Amino acid sequence: MSKIILDPGHESQQQPSEKPRFDLGPMASEAPKSEPTFDVIKHGNTDSFVKDVIEASEKQPVIVQFWAADSQSCAGLSEQLEKIVRRTGGLVCMVKLNIHENQALAQQLQIQSVPTVYAFKDGRPVDAFAGVQGEAQLQSFIDKLIGDAVPPIEAAMRQALDCLNQGNCLEAEEIYTTILSQDSSYVPALAGMIRAIAGVPDFDRAQDIIDALDPKTKASPEISQALSVLELAKQSAQTQPSEILELERTVNADPKNLDARLKLAQTLFAAQQTEHAIDHLLEIVRQNRHWNDEAGRKQLIKIFDAIGPTEPLVAQARKRLSAVLFS
Repeated sequence: MSKIILDPGHESQQQPSEKPRFDLGPMASEAPKSEPTFDVIKHGNTDSFVKDVIEASEKQPVIVQFWAADSQSCAGLSEQLEKIVRRTGGLVCMVKLNIHENQALAQQLQIQSVPTVYAFKDGRPVDAFAGVQGEAQLQSFIDKLIGDAVPPIEAAMRQALDCLNQGNCLEAEEIYTTILSQDSSYVPALAGMIRAIAGVPDFDRAQDIIDALDPKTKASPEISQALSVLELAKQSAQTQPSEILELERTVNADPKNLDARLKLAQTLFAAQQTEHAIDHLLEIVRQNRHWNDEAGRKQLIKIFDAIGPTEPLVAQARKRLSAVLFS
């Protein structure tokens, strides 16, 4: 897109600066060292457009939303955009322009309908869309603007995940608590909090968090995976590694004893013998995929969720499961 040149008109007054919402201190070690000196979200107008958008976008990307007061879709989109912009911790800012109060500017930018959103970088528009978008599409829209930069919240989430992977559940919980204190609706942090509390372990408190969620959030993939982790943690707490030898003897003596094989798989998983646990669950599916309301397959899915989809063991197990199901 070509660079836009506007008559700056009257100089607007300097707006008070605002620090990024996500000020996570040492946890945001990958965030930019210098703090932005602009409002993260502001209402603009034609007079301030050059300063708020054209000039500001020379330093960082600027999202411009054209809206109308009588449009509910504008209000919904604005709420989603503001939430995502704030999560960037100042890497992106947003300017909101009322189309009825800034008609000449809207005509110059060829705004046909609202909501319409422009993205500016280096003084020029680089991307745009019209109409309502889903949260995933909005996140992708802003991620493309940010490029390789890491928002403070993302740096904090990475550190929390490292803590979880190292078994430092209390430290992970502290980080998730900090994130949620600034954005209580951030689903990945809610899921992480549940996983951390399940690992303490404090099953009742983790379940209380899940029970308090609205149906849409509870149905999200992140929360579903966290619920799998919680259920597996509960099962692990009820099993003893010393049972493994006895259960193995039972299964070896009667390979079709699926109750014993399921219990063995759960006990093996609790003892961190995940690969052997998966082997037994796959054998349950191979013998009788419908047994006990597909208990073997469902237990496998919980383990996949708990381990994470990027783990090589999960990818291999999924291929083996597909081979069994479609054989």
